[in-house]
Amino acid sequence: MSENEIIDLRSDTVTRPDAKMRAAMANAEVGDDVYGEDPTVNRLEERAAAIFGKEAALFVPTGTMGNTIGVKVHTKHGEEVICEAHCHLVDWELSMMAWFAGCTPRVIPTDNGVMSWKQIAGSLRVKGPHNAPTTLIALENTHNMAGGTVYPQETIDEICHEAHQRGLRVHMDGARVFNAAAALNSTVDRITRGVDSVMFCLSKALGAPVGSLLVGTAEAIAESRLFRKRLGGGMRQAGVLAAAGLIALEDSPSVLAEDHANARLLAQRLAELPGIRLDPSRVQTNIVIFDISGLGIITAELSRDLQTRGILANGIDATRMRMLTHRDVTRDQCLRAASIFAEVVGEKSLASIPV
Repeated sequence: MSENEIIDLRSDTVTRPDAKMRAAMANAEVGDDVYGEDPTVNRLEERAAAIFGKEAALFVPTGTMGNTIGVKVHTKHGEEVICEAHCHLVDWELSMMAWFAGCTPRVIPTDNGVMSWKQIAGSLRVKGPHNAPTTLIALENTHNMAGGTVYPQETIDEICHEAHQRGLRVHMDGARVFNAAAALNSTVDRITRGVDSVMFCLSKALGAPVGSLLVGTAEAIAESRLFRKRLGGGMRQAGVLAAAGLIALEDSPSVLAEDHANARLLAQRLAELPGIRLDPSRVQTNIVIFDISGLGIITAELSRDLQTRGILANGIDATRMRMLTHRDVTRDQCLRAASIFAEVVGEKSLASIPV
């Protein structure tokens, strides 16, 4: 590693547009997207809808906006949304479910971020004089805070079937759904066939600089366009962003398996270190989460020590660290990061020995 090289494992949001994306952005056809006149945005939305096998799609600046609209378009104020207890919608999106959609989350704790229909069925509520009705089920696939875990296809299919039998809708926070497809050796249209809407990010594992898409029925997306405007997401000559998104959508899914292999390699090396609690067999995609409480330090201190040696990684809380592999981190860099991590852990262990 060169003296000034930084290995950034904080998130897959840190990826930078490559030369092909930059060229596409520089040469993008543009128009006013609020008028529906940006040809590049239109192509991106049409292509996303086709890939997911849905009727329409909407380009939004962020995944949080996409999820917020996805909840709002399926619900009314005062209703309940069933979510996994530590899903992104609940923990990381500034309570937009309540603030904008006017809904309350009904959370289900799980060991791995994957809810079963049996768990969901036990939490359903019907409209009555004392409680709000359940109208929407939200799935996160892959599940960020569970370590990038993937919903089995049969679980998604069962949830969607049973929900629709009861007149409920299903929204998928599919920020990293292409990672799920790579892990299952499947396709995103198969994974999301039964859901009513899905949000996915271009700016995470797919590597585009900005943007997400909400995909669903033509009717839902037409209404979603109005919600996007209310949230301040009506962009004008947005084709310069959509152009990079088109490249990411077409080129990036085929290389995600490499990120997954790098994450497993990183996990295997870290799991060998004293004071680290990590089961590499649980790493399914590009997210590695592990416990450092055995080191006797907090994650903020470890992050500072790693940063001085060119490794960027963040803690989730005082004892758990998260590292993500992505297109801008190579296999050799993952090995280098693990080696530096081992050096830091070794120094911490020596420092704790009484003299």
